[in-house]
Amino acid sequence: MSARSTNRRPRRRATRVLAVAAGLATAGALVAALPASAGQEHAGHGKGGKKRTVDVQLLSFNDFHGNLKPPAGSSGQVTEKQADGTEKKIDAGGVEYLATSLRTARKAHPYSVTAAAGDLIGASPLLSGLFHDEPTVQAMNKLDLDVTSVGNHEFDEGAKELARIQNGGCHPEDGCFEKDGRGKDKKFEGADYPYLAANVTDEKTGKPILEPYHVWKHKGVKIGFIGVTLEGTPDIVSAEGIKGLKFHDEIETVNKYADILDKQGVKSIVTLIHEGGVPASQTYNYDCDFPAAGDGVSGPITDIAKGITPKVDALVTGHTHNAYVCTIPDPAGNPRMVTSASSYGKLYTDTTLTYDRGTKDIVRTSVKSANHVVSREQAKAPDMTSLISRWDKLAAPIANKAVGHVSADIPGRGATTPESPLGDLIADAQLAHAKSLDPEADLALMNPGGIRSDIVHKASGSEGDGVVTYGEAFTVQPFSNTVNLVDLTGAQLITALKQQVSGANTDSPKILQISDGFTYTLDLTKTGADRVVADSVELNGKALDPQATYRVALNSFLAGGGDGLPELGKGTKPLVGADDLKAFNDYLSANSSADKPIAPPKADRITVVK
Repeated sequence: MSARSTNRRPRRRATRVLAVAAGLATAGALVAALPASAGQEHAGHGKGGKKRTVDVQLLSFNDFHGNLKPPAGSSGQVTEKQADGTEKKIDAGGVEYLATSLRTARKAHPYSVTAAAGDLIGASPLLSGLFHDEPTVQAMNKLDLDVTSVGNHEFDEGAKELARIQNGGCHPEDGCFEKDGRGKDKKFEGADYPYLAANVTDEKTGKPILEPYHVWKHKGVKIGFIGVTLEGTPDIVSAEGIKGLKFHDEIETVNKYADILDKQGVKSIVTLIHEGGVPASQTYNYDCDFPAAGDGVSGPITDIAKGITPKVDALVTGHTHNAYVCTIPDPAGNPRMVTSASSYGKLYTDTTLTYDRGTKDIVRTSVKSANHVVSREQAKAPDMTSLISRWDKLAAPIANKAVGHVSADIPGRGATTPESPLGDLIADAQLAHAKSLDPEADLALMNPGGIRSDIVHKASGSEGDGVVTYGEAFTVQPFSNTVNLVDLTGAQLITALKQQVSGANTDSPKILQISDGFTYTLDLTKTGADRVVADSVELNGKALDPQATYRVALNSFLAGGGDGLPELGKGTKPLVGADDLKAFNDYLSANSSADKPIAPPKADRITVVK
């Protein structure tokens, strides 16, 4: 029996969501490769003749977001720095290739554990999202994922749905999606791996809604995993999704459970945290520790890493969809590995943790790590191909329907500028829908995080180049938000624009995508709220009047003050329209054809000063 199989848990293990939840309505430059001794036991004496130290392989990834098929366009590429200093784009990702990469990496490693840092589901393409991400959970089971933290998107459909994802059972509204060999409903079995949510508690009981930690054990080796999501999850998830829940400080929570594990005799600890940083380079294999340890990354994770107790030996992070492998010093000044593997299964991180059987702790100075590309030039995993094919047949009647035509790629998620062409297109679509409800609608605002992909001109299947299918549109806007209309004053609109770059958004600005006719200047040479030049804000060529009232279209997430923009939540005279995907598809259908495809908007509504 293989080392992997001896460590697998039975499907219906003891891990369960607490009853209260059910009641709620990178750097390859650090090392070019793992040492040849990885996975081997090292010389020394221990009980029963066992070697003193053993290398444990930790494979990790984050922010998969249901991308079973290879992501399209720039969303499916990583940038690699070449030896001569040039950069190369590499097509990567897709669960067929991720499975092959992980299984290949595990060979010759008798001690191997696979972990993730949240957002495995949610904001998923149609193949997974249409079925409430059951296909992705099945794929993660097949990948032999051992443990993951929750991310903010695990709460998109609320705590009760997350409980179902963990424990199984058919969807309460849509029922069972598959049939067994006798034509009867096939019950969804849930995740084989535990979801950890140490810093997410029920408001009434104060208890975590999921297990706070998990101890991985193999041949006498014990490693504790603590899982947390970012404390700011309520700012980026719909109010309904986190109703009845409280999200706590990441550092305080991790330190609390590290002490608990330590008292249980678990000295080797890894934190899975759905919060991340911004790398100094977009090449996945840059040197994150140049010129000094951790200098190649900034953002929330740096302060968090510096505050988490030295009892934690490594941090696997996520959320920002970036790639880095850094050694950020812990509070005692000792080097500690902090990693992130981009997103969508394009990279995985391979970390060597040298475990000392005597101290039961990780020999921190020997920890090594590197990110690796999930290349599409390797063989596909047949079981994943079969899984995709099975769900494809169920999704095909909806996914392949043509909804519009484009003349070229329209960058959204893959855009490198604050304003994206696809963001403009979506804002225009929402304004058009709003005007069908109320001709007095003035402008539309779209949150950048709600744009999950690009629109690609090249055909993804047999539909033909330039054709936009329902499945492709769903991948761009998978959240099922409604398009809402509210009244906001000019002063409130200016305040909301300033909130994009201040307060909760100071370090990671959330630049709203805006409809045609709405313009302003964003001065990046300034700091905080001053980056929005207030007297530059215009609507249809006229200065915005702070005292006037404007009819604003925005999705239900923004209408609730999401993305750290509470001023947008103060709108009056609300009117709820159709879901945002319908608005987008209707706009594509009404404004494009095979003979007259939509061209990419110029993305020139926001003047950016650098």
